[in-house]
Amino acid sequence: MEYLRDINEAKIEKRMELRRKFSRLMLIIPVVILALLILSAIFAPLLAPYSPTEIAMTERLQPPSFLKGGSPKHFLGTDSLGRDVFSRIIYGARISLSFSLIVIFITGTVGTILGIISGYFGGRLDSFIMRFTDVALSIPAILIAIILAVGLGPSFKTIVIASSILGWSGYARVIRGEAMRLREVDFVAQARIIGSSRMRIMIKHIFPNVINPLIIIATMMVGLMIIIEATLSYLGAGIPPPNPSWGAMVNDGRNYLETAWWISFFPGFCIGLVVLSCNYLGDWIRDKLDPRLRRL
Repeated sequence: MEYLRDINEAKIEKRMELRRKFSRLMLIIPVVILALLILSAIFAPLLAPYSPTEIAMTERLQPPSFLKGGSPKHFLGTDSLGRDVFSRIIYGARISLSFSLIVIFITGTVGTILGIISGYFGGRLDSFIMRFTDVALSIPAILIAIILAVGLGPSFKTIVIASSILGWSGYARVIRGEAMRLREVDFVAQARIIGSSRMRIMIKHIFPNVINPLIIIATMMVGLMIIIEATLSYLGAGIPPPNPSWGAMVNDGRNYLETAWWISFFPGFCIGLVVLSCNYLGDWIRDKLDPRLRRL
């Protein structure tokens, strides 16, 4: 019986080792994709072979270079105005990444502050903040963006404001739960006994212990922000033309899906690839930072 038990344990250990190797291998793919996104955003002027707004009507609707009739000058073809699709995708990465980082910083900061205050103080203040959070969660961000686009005009600033007005609510809900748990632990009680102020307790003791869930939420929010920006640009409430945006590029090619499918396909493919990479990386970070999941 011991011999059979040793064999089973060896098989289980081997399977776990193979699973760990596969997990590490699968992590490389999203990390490489996101690294390419960041490099494209930073070095767009050096990587793009053409200007993203340069119009060349004599070269309009050229297929990608690897298809029949394609030109070697345009790797992913051109759009209806002769603009290079590859160059526009590279510059579109800059817009998507900058939008995501700005909105995540604003919403993460506001949501964390409100969540810690709500969870630590509790009572009526907690009820007021959470009811306000429920209202924010119930209003679609796209609706706010369209209203602002009508009033202020579509722009980068408009979609940042629209996404930030309501985006903090998800952070506040999660951080509030962590703060409620932390206010009952021993080191917080000891800080209260020695006379630490509420502000000091929230900054020095509670905030460092909510950084892990904050990082997880922020990582997963990158993909969501890219989808929101692409959706708003597709609806005409986001980045105004001729500035390149992945969502606007998908919208530009919808009338040419049968004859020039590459105009919409490649930016749409980039959106899906980046969003999946962000979600997978967020799951991996959650598994590594959550001690309950590490033990499984």
